[in-house]
Amino acid sequence: MSFPGDGEDAGDPVVLEITDASSAAAADAPSSPLPPPVSVSDLARFDPLPSPTVAVRADRHRLIESSSYFRALLGGSFSESGREYVQLGCNLEAAVQVLRYLFEPSESFTITHDNFLLLLEGALFLAVESLLVDCERWFRTMGSQVSAPVVRLDFVIEVWYFSQEHGVTFVQDICPKYLAQNFAHIISRRSFNKVPYDLLRSTIECPHLTVDSEKQLCEAILYWVSENMKPCEQSVPNSGDGHLLLLSKVKVCLLPLEFATGTKRHWFDFGNSVICTILNLLKDSLKTLLNAIADGNLEGYCIRITQYSKNIVLSGCPQITTALLYISVLPTDLAVSFKRRIVRSYTQVDHQSFILYDELEKAAKTLLFRNVHMVDLSKCPNVHFGAAIDWLKLAFPELRMFRALHCLSFQFDDLLYLLLRCPCIDEIDMTIDASTITPRQSIVTSSSEVLGKAKKNPRRYYIPCQLDSVFSNISRLTLEGRNDIDDVDLLKISVLKNSLCYINIRNCTLVTDDGISNLLLKCTKIHSMVLSYTSFGNLSIQTLCTANPPGHDNGHAHVMAFSMQELHLGGCKGLDSAALSQLMSIINITKFLCLRETSLTDGALSKFFGSSLEYLDVSETVVSMASLAPVMQRNCNLKCLKTAGCQSLLFESDEVERISGYRYGDFLQEIGSTCCLEDVEMGWGFCPIQIKDLIPSFSKVRKMTVGLGTTLAENVLHALPVICPSLESLTLRFQVISDSVVRNLLESATNLQVLCLYYCLGSLTSFSFQTKATALRVLRLQRATPWLTNDDLKILTENCNLTELSLSGCKLLDSSSQEIISYGWPNLVLLHLEDCGQVTVEGISSILNCKALEDVLLRHTGRGIGRRIIDDAIRELPLLRKLALDLCDACEEGYDSPNNAEGKMIRVVRMSRCKTLRGSCLELSRGASKPVHKDTVVLEWSSKRLTTTIVKERV
Repeated sequence: MSFPGDGEDAGDPVVLEITDASSAAAADAPSSPLPPPVSVSDLARFDPLPSPTVAVRADRHRLIESSSYFRALLGGSFSESGREYVQLGCNLEAAVQVLRYLFEPSESFTITHDNFLLLLEGALFLAVESLLVDCERWFRTMGSQVSAPVVRLDFVIEVWYFSQEHGVTFVQDICPKYLAQNFAHIISRRSFNKVPYDLLRSTIECPHLTVDSEKQLCEAILYWVSENMKPCEQSVPNSGDGHLLLLSKVKVCLLPLEFATGTKRHWFDFGNSVICTILNLLKDSLKTLLNAIADGNLEGYCIRITQYSKNIVLSGCPQITTALLYISVLPTDLAVSFKRRIVRSYTQVDHQSFILYDELEKAAKTLLFRNVHMVDLSKCPNVHFGAAIDWLKLAFPELRMFRALHCLSFQFDDLLYLLLRCPCIDEIDMTIDASTITPRQSIVTSSSEVLGKAKKNPRRYYIPCQLDSVFSNISRLTLEGRNDIDDVDLLKISVLKNSLCYINIRNCTLVTDDGISNLLLKCTKIHSMVLSYTSFGNLSIQTLCTANPPGHDNGHAHVMAFSMQELHLGGCKGLDSAALSQLMSIINITKFLCLRETSLTDGALSKFFGSSLEYLDVSETVVSMASLAPVMQRNCNLKCLKTAGCQSLLFESDEVERISGYRYGDFLQEIGSTCCLEDVEMGWGFCPIQIKDLIPSFSKVRKMTVGLGTTLAENVLHALPVICPSLESLTLRFQVISDSVVRNLLESATNLQVLCLYYCLGSLTSFSFQTKATALRVLRLQRATPWLTNDDLKILTENCNLTELSLSGCKLLDSSSQEIISYGWPNLVLLHLEDCGQVTVEGISSILNCKALEDVLLRHTGRGIGRRIIDDAIRELPLLRKLALDLCDACEEGYDSPNNAEGKMIRVVRMSRCKTLRGSCLELSRGASKPVHKDTVVLEWSSKRLTTTIVKERV
């Protein structure tokens, strides 16, 4: 590039008459006088350029020095080289950009996305070597951006096409690497399906390909192929082969089981092959991996981790073992014998594994990935978490977040070991399903047995005496559903007192009010708590609301309730109204507040004066509009409001002073004047509803539940897609609905993913579901469609791609329904069938073909279920967590208890028993009987024990 002082007036000037060869206007334009020459400095003022032909005055010597093209044109010995007027035919804009590059001061001219291609084209045509070097340097710099990609995908595609046409090798080298490093970002771009096949293939084959999970890669390829496979290409062999080549790059053994089963709907052969691969790996991972080592194909089983990786997501992969984790962080040049030792040792973890770990650590035989901040091993039941934690320590020294949801084998001791081994970790989530047994249920008998455990390594659970400095980074801890955690464990958690800000112990039923109170006394930095369905009570409220004595912890008085931002107390029965009133009067900056199923009254709620609420749940309480209306008036940022089951909502209250001129009954008026909701649960107090009352306060609603106490008119239901254009989830209970309402919802609510109809009346027929609903994933029809037949099921499978299906009262279904369901929705994760004719009269073999099922309920569906159903289901369904059966459906008078459920995903098995009620007034014929539930046998697994409980009701 030129230096200050270089310009068209320095040295020997020459006029360049540049005609745009790419312009049709230039070819068709009649001859006319040429415009007077302009200086290079004047070119920046023209946008667009004034004519297809531009005359530019420039310095001859500068042109000759910078460009091989001009060197040959102007510096030769032939007669034309001495002319003062030279004609050029090329891309006018490209030539102008090159002249500006050559003659403008370097500090005022920069290469950007807007001029890069023009500069590159001009540099190639005019042979400006320095510009080619600068273009390559700029493009390499742009291509090295990873943390926040700054290069548009459209731009990359355009540059790629140009480089292919003109043979620009550096572009063909940089583009695949850039896309590979940023693959997780670029697949979300609208133009991803426009990526050329050659570029996509090069990207996928690049060793720097970085994805969060193998699912992310496979999903992207399937989307690209489906968008680019036109009908005419079906007859072209090469196009199909190319698409198969892309899919062959996917490590199918690392795909989540649910995703793999879902591919069968549109890619049956591919999906079937993937499922077989995963199931074979599940059956004998040791043999599979040893064979892969012998064949030199171990790379096909290694998790994709690169120096650019930030997240590693293996959720939903039951085939993942500890050995797979370790081989993924080994250098490729390790001896074959050492790889065999790794696989053998970590397939069955024992004390030899820890000896081998010491060798790995001392010899530094593993790779380090410092950019990895999150690892997700949720629903990975075959991972030994003691050894997996060592793996985290070995490979990811900067780990910040660890998720292990629905992993019963991840014990509390493992949590302590994780905290010790990974000191940088900030957030941990070890949620499991809530216990089926609640304190309100009548328990007949209960017994438990301790589960067998792998031999512990003493060092694994050694916790040093001085913990404060070690655990200084943990800010978020989620223990939801862990009903084997008690007060002693909470006391151990209190070592996080210097950093813990968020804790979730929802449904941790063994912890007491004393235990929670002691935790709060020590961890005074907590500002967000999820304590629903625990023993949180008056003592813990006193702790929250009482100033700590001077000298305690921070050295000054501190009332925790003042700083509470999130508080979930739903179902906490140990709270009285007085204690809640005290709490409400202090929590003034709270954004998320859940008080459902508590003793909340108008008097207590009226003490709340906060104005920052975004989420409020007062469902199943006795509050009225007298206390709720002022709260809504003050909180204009409220996005979620749940008031289902508040039967006193429209009644006036003596506890609250009446607001002058306020109509307590007009709930919608208050919502419309103050809120713009995204999530709403409506019950008593919303009648009658007019369409005008719902606009605009419901215009952003994504999730809506309408329950008992509210009746939406048909015109309102029909207008919901217009009122709520972003609606994603709709639950209707005890509503009157029609074919036109349901059909309009499925056709017009294009974002609708969840539709639940409970006990709805009206003239609903099979016509309702005879329309495409491509977004729908969850469908629950409870006592709403008794007319449903196998033909209707087939139509549903063609129109909806469901992952959850719940049907009850569909008595026309039979054993053929199973095959329709399993073939039409192979990726189901939840299947509930109750009072559904004779679906299981011939067994449940087809249901067991839905390999991704996690939650199965079969009740009153036909007497044909064998004794070994529980063992069969646990063996055939690797992700199964919940199984509910009814002894009425047993063909052999009962079910066998599972023999080997430990170490699997199973959390709870429920078996309901019925007694026959004869002589009912509902008898339809002589000898008729009505089944009535007598009790339920509940088998429940925790990380430590199996509990068998008989509950005197159906659960």
